[in-house]
Amino acid sequence: MTALLSTSPALFIGVVFILALLIGSFLNVVIYRLPVMMEREWREQCAEIEGSAPAELPEDKFNLIVPRSRCPNCGTLISAWQNIPVLSYLLLRGRCGHCKAGISIRYPLVEAVTAILATLVAWRFGFGWEALMGIVLTLMLVPITMIDFDHQLIPDSIVLPLLWIGLSMSLFHPLPGSETLFISSHDAIVGALVGYLSLWSFYWLFKLLTGKDGMGHGDFKLLAALGAWLGYQYLFAIVIMSAVVGALLGIALILLRGRDRQVPMPFGPFLAAAGWLVMMYGDELKALLHIPF
Repeated sequence: MTALLSTSPALFIGVVFILALLIGSFLNVVIYRLPVMMEREWREQCAEIEGSAPAELPEDKFNLIVPRSRCPNCGTLISAWQNIPVLSYLLLRGRCGHCKAGISIRYPLVEAVTAILATLVAWRFGFGWEALMGIVLTLMLVPITMIDFDHQLIPDSIVLPLLWIGLSMSLFHPLPGSETLFISSHDAIVGALVGYLSLWSFYWLFKLLTGKDGMGHGDFKLLAALGAWLGYQYLFAIVIMSAVVGALLGIALILLRGRDRQVPMPFGPFLAAAGWLVMMYGDELKALLHIPF
């Protein structure tokens, strides 16, 4: 099978697309359940510190595997055929098969975008270890983006493994045919340090000047992880693209939708998007931004 995938780019890309669709369905579960699991854990820890019982004890075991997915409106279990990525949504016309309540279009969008991004990575790098790790990075950035967008937090359970994977990959440098990922340990370690300390320094400078938090600590860790994967040379491009796009979007929301300026906007999604673009087109972006190193 490996030999067949390596000699047939079309088959390789097709297999990646299908697998990424299935994984995208699971990522929807992660995006919804992981913050709930974190909140339950925080409540239990607070109750333990205070020496009292939690105000609300969890009724059932709740993790990424159990309980089975149900319709949030009527509670009916979602069957296997109703859980086929994208296709089930289209067949059900965006409604629950039992109570006909509307299903958010976000679920098939996450599945479709995950598959498209992973497929682009497969097309960009071709069959090999670099494509595999590029897909891993993509699949981890999707829940980071959506959870930060929803809750303005970046879970350590995702971003810290991402950081350590990036550092570990540098141990295999140089890997023949892998010029973008699998960078040297020097570049990966410096990238992680500079990525973390740059946003950490900005955070404290902003707080000293304004008395407010300019960003969350998860942003430091995410940029450190991207530095470990891509090297310190690309951090400036990532930060510049993130800041510019974030600022433009924030201004547009204020002008077009009357968004309250005091409502914070998550920075993680912009970092994740910029990091993915740099992974795909790093040299071109460095030339476009006139970065000298």
